[in-house]
Amino acid sequence: MAQAKRKKKFFDVEIPILKKETQLLAYEVKDLNERLMKYDLTRVLKGKSILLQMRIKVDEGKAVAFPEGINLMPYFLKKMIRKGTNYVEDSFSAECKDAKLKIKSFLITRRKVSRAVRKSLREKAREEIISYTKNKDSMTIFDDILKNHLQKNLSLILKKIYPLSLCEIRFLRIERKSESKE
Repeated sequence: MAQAKRKKKFFDVEIPILKKETQLLAYEVKDLNERLMKYDLTRVLKGKSILLQMRIKVDEGKAVAFPEGINLMPYFLKKMIRKGTNYVEDSFSAECKDAKLKIKSFLITRRKVSRAVRKSLREKAREEIISYTKNKDSMTIFDDILKNHLQKNLSLILKKIYPLSLCEIRFLRIERKSESKE
């Protein structure tokens, strides 16, 4: 006996961190639960190529997307590095109020600098980011990175060691959520 065909429909998904709404294709709203969604923010952030990864939670027929990761695209970084400059990368884990985060920072100096200066920039950046994330929740951290608050403050602090032409968080992902105390 032939089965009736199911037809996919578009369902609204709210993205509170961007204050926007988008639509996703599924058979039912509950099929969207725990789905991973990628959202390109290049046009929103005026050419800064960021890919935002979000997990969708469905509650009472309403789909809401929560950020899970940010990834700065490699072609953007390649475009920013000029001849006669150095770059400094770092990768580490940091604790925030409600999660453990994997963070990769990316700094570009204005001129070529010694290894000692690069090392001190890397260590100071790590120290500042860890102290910044310690007393904030993950949603606030994602919001601050998208609004460039964290990078701006970090750049001003690192300027005392050596002036930077670019200070970015290249990668941010939630490694594990802490158990909520609600």
